Amino acid sequence: MALDRKPYRREAEDKRRQALVDATLALVAEGGAKSATVRAIAQRAGVTAGLIRHYFQSKDQLITAAYRHLMERMTDESAAVLTAAPRDPHARLTAFVAAALKPPVVDPEALILWATFLQDIDRDPAIKETHALTYLGFRDMLQGLIAALPGTRDEASLRRLAIACNAVIDGLWMEGCVLPEAFACGELVAIGVGSVGAILGIDLAPYLHLADPIPSDQFLDALT
Repeated sequence: MALDRKPYRREAEDKRRQALVDATLALVAEGGAKSATVRAIAQRAGVTAGLIRHYFQSKDQLITAAYRHLMERMTDESAAVLTAAPRDPHARLTAFVAAALKPPVVDPEALILWATFLQDIDRDPAIKETHALTYLGFRDMLQGLIAALPGTRDEASLRRLAIACNAVIDGLWMEGCVLPEAFACGELVAIGVGSVGAILGIDLAPYLHLADPIPSDQFLDALT
């Protein structure tokens, strides 16, 4: 019986910990970091304030965990398409870029959270470290997809290409989150895929239909 209880207890504790993280994100999205007090977080998560100390040594540690969860979630949502993507490296890169530029990754609430947490980078070393780790996690994944493309590129070139492509994706992501109504269906994806292809010197347009069903004429319109 003891062996059966341990996994159950671990699962229950993981759920409580995640509930605290989710509550923190919800409160920050609604009213900024100041609204995420220990009492409010506990109330939103349905636990006592004292229980928070069981999972996190401080509120700052909980805030950092929430930021890390947000960033890792968006990376995971972008990478999820790779499990079903074709083996062709062009198609895989296209699928990854497309996923990063549409819901659920493109989400106004995610931008609000990201911008709120980002304000604490200079004040909180833990937030800065988390930002660096999660940024590199996404960029390294992008760099790996670029490295898989045909052709020979050294590590320095791959790094620069990944930084440039990541900057394009980040910029379009922010625009899509702030003004989603300003873009036609699939336009953000088409622009992103076209721009990444231009940076890499390859045509990714033929692979777009494998990642996102955008009519070819709409893709061309988005690039002109």
